[in-house]
Amino acid sequence: MGVPAHDERDFYFAKKYELPIKQVINAQTADTGVFTTDRWQPWYESKDGACVDSGKYNGLGYHEAVEAVAADLKAKGLGEKQVLWRLRDWGISRQRYWGTPIPIIHCAGCGDVPVPDQDLPVVLPEDCVPDGTGNPLAKRAEFINCKCPQCGKPARRETDTMDTFVDSSWYYLRFACPDNAKSMVDERVKYWLPVDQYIGGIEHAILHLLYSRFWTRVMRDLGLVKLDEPFANLLTQGMVLNEIYFRKGGSGRITYYNPLEVETRAGGEVVLKSDGQPVEAGGIGTMSKSRNNGVDPQDLIDHYGADIARFFMMFTSPPEDTLLWSEAGVEGAARFLRRLWAFAWEFGNTGTTSAAALRGAALPAGLAAARREVHAVLKQANYDIGRHQFNTVASAAMKILNALERAPGPGPACNAVQHEGLSVLLRLLSPITPHISHCLWRELKFGDDVLTAPWPEPDPAALIEDEVELVVQVNGKKRGEVRVPRDADRKAIESLVLADPAVQKHVAGQTIKKVVVVPGRLVNLVV
Repeated sequence: MGVPAHDERDFYFAKKYELPIKQVINAQTADTGVFTTDRWQPWYESKDGACVDSGKYNGLGYHEAVEAVAADLKAKGLGEKQVLWRLRDWGISRQRYWGTPIPIIHCAGCGDVPVPDQDLPVVLPEDCVPDGTGNPLAKRAEFINCKCPQCGKPARRETDTMDTFVDSSWYYLRFACPDNAKSMVDERVKYWLPVDQYIGGIEHAILHLLYSRFWTRVMRDLGLVKLDEPFANLLTQGMVLNEIYFRKGGSGRITYYNPLEVETRAGGEVVLKSDGQPVEAGGIGTMSKSRNNGVDPQDLIDHYGADIARFFMMFTSPPEDTLLWSEAGVEGAARFLRRLWAFAWEFGNTGTTSAAALRGAALPAGLAAARREVHAVLKQANYDIGRHQFNTVASAAMKILNALERAPGPGPACNAVQHEGLSVLLRLLSPITPHISHCLWRELKFGDDVLTAPWPEPDPAALIEDEVELVVQVNGKKRGEVRVPRDADRKAIESLVLADPAVQKHVAGQTIKKVVVVPGRLVNLVV
């Protein structure tokens, strides 16, 4: 593609052949303000920045630039946007034991003969032990040796098994009727399918999704099902990234080391903890066994607990984006949940006032603002859940806790606001941190099980502000803001604006010819 700063393959090609790497997208979401080839990943990931050093496309957003380039290519007769559909040839045969048997019998006289329907399914022996010396089925005479269904002479059963993609390409249909011993599927498929939400990694979007759609249509054409598409919605998960460290041996063999096995010394030298000798840094890459840069979830759970691990992964990035692993990020998640626990413990030991008293009650300005923030954040979080933006839902939980900690108190009214806010917060967190949410829900006597509680909905009355902020302009130029009562009439608004010191500085000694009031938005003074 020729954009090494923003394409993974181009980047590694440019690094290998020492080609210049030019930034052409200014990534607003990057974790550092300066583009460097050592920290290129944020610029590769970003789809939110504007084009730079791109000629006529400067200033355009990523998606707008794609459309503009495509339009220009079409205008010049050099190409146009197309959608290509391609299903690769699928070699489903595998020389291994754990796949689905291929129901074929090899006969010297008749050739390859299908196993008769009445003899299906072919059942694998259950005591084979793969030992690395080949397919163990090929060593089982009682499985291999059989008779040809056509001529009755001795024959050999196929020992290859099917790719496990074959199973996973229709298992969602079988889930609807797993107890049917006579057919693959039955009428229950009509009720349960299509699947409401498909979630998988990018490799599933390329292979499994295409195979599943193909398999569903094959079953449709055979009259087994009546649906055309197996899934109603698709969410493609991003990959988890981590640092890569390695050494090259004399023979050229590369040995990879887990990031937990290395340390960075003063001066920036990276060494192996066990021997103190240097290792090479390979940059950021997808977690994989081959590069030994994975993180064992069990170690994380043993050290931090499952809820902290879950919160970190939800909070760090949107589910469709790549996630850069960070021990500091895990510690941040731990600090937030400890704060929540401490706040709930303190609240539970100070006595509570029922949140029901808040409905229609007049609250002091500070408490009204705190309650309004809780419900405004909840409203946005509920919207984000519908868009699968779970990272902002986790962020919303942090904002709600901040608002509850700032609520002016003590007193019955403060207790009532915090009581309601904690109820909202624990329900919002329950899909992300189910263990802590369940425990605190019961300890604070909200109910027996947070997962069976009604999902929180914002109170419209709580979202109404007593005051609104108006932008103040003088001759069309912004000169400040002023807060006025929501129900203030035009005359009252004019008086409050003219009394504002910032406005007085810009109109002093001048005659005000006209006052334009746009309710709820701005006031413009013409002098």
